[in-house]
Amino acid sequence: MRNDDILPELRQMYKDSPIIDLENGLMDARSLPKPVYERSPLVLTTVDRFNGPESDLLVKIYEKKDRGDEILPGVFWIHGGGYVLGHPDVDDGICEKFVLDANCVVVSVDYRLAPEYPYPAAIEDCYSGLKWMVDNADSLRIDTSRIGIAGASAGGGLTAALALLAHDRGGPEIRFQMPLYPMIDDRNITFSSHEITTESFQRVWNRELNMVAWKMYLGELDSDDVPQYAAPARAKDLSGLPPVYTCVGQLDPFRDETIDYVTRLAQAGVPVEFHLYPGCFHGFDAYSSDAIISRQARDEYVKAMAKALHS
Repeated sequence: MRNDDILPELRQMYKDSPIIDLENGLMDARSLPKPVYERSPLVLTTVDRFNGPESDLLVKIYEKKDRGDEILPGVFWIHGGGYVLGHPDVDDGICEKFVLDANCVVVSVDYRLAPEYPYPAAIEDCYSGLKWMVDNADSLRIDTSRIGIAGASAGGGLTAALALLAHDRGGPEIRFQMPLYPMIDDRNITFSSHEITTESFQRVWNRELNMVAWKMYLGELDSDDVPQYAAPARAKDLSGLPPVYTCVGQLDPFRDETIDYVTRLAQAGVPVEFHLYPGCFHGFDAYSSDAIISRQARDEYVKAMAKALHS
């Protein structure tokens, strides 16, 4: 595939996107300007801290300003960034949309990043954040029987890993998981991984960036010893996991690993809803948030979360 295959409404954003060099310019990539959102006057955002596995961790809490004493579902949102980039602030816009359109409280954790903190730092931080949300359900006014977890890209990979980890550790109970275009397979062996390369898609997430990021995240782990909580595509038993909604662009290197994962989930008896978006590259809904296809995708996955938590 070529970048000529990108949907016309996404092409200008692709052309305007900076080229990221993780191997030689990680600090530069981390210092790129964060997206600027018009914040909703209807949403209250607060910041708290809790004792994580090794240090205090920051969490952002999003809720309606006028919610009163209503007990609402909770969504634990995990930001993306290839396990090496990102911060909860980047996703203020989508967290506010969940609050308003899915009628819930959103908690987002600032987990530790690789390579300074390789696996299992990020997933253990996310697990601790989920437990903090559930343990503080009374003060957050969250219904612990209606908890969803969600994230995009590496956040999607951590969402899938968190569902596995919570299942195997006996809780917290998760009603719904939403690993959006998730980063779940460190092996980079799929057709789409070889198809979406620096040569063909230089300005968005591609095979070369993915391989560097995985190396940073896995640290000293040998390829034969990568656990399912690091790379959920390696999980052998997917039975008993929460229902899933996911999506991926057809021009995403994660396309085929996502398709394989949802196929295996369905074969294991897990309810799955899956959307494939033609002409869309990795993270299209964040790169070009005002595009028609981006608004459509966000509306569809937020609606799915609302349905799962309110039915």
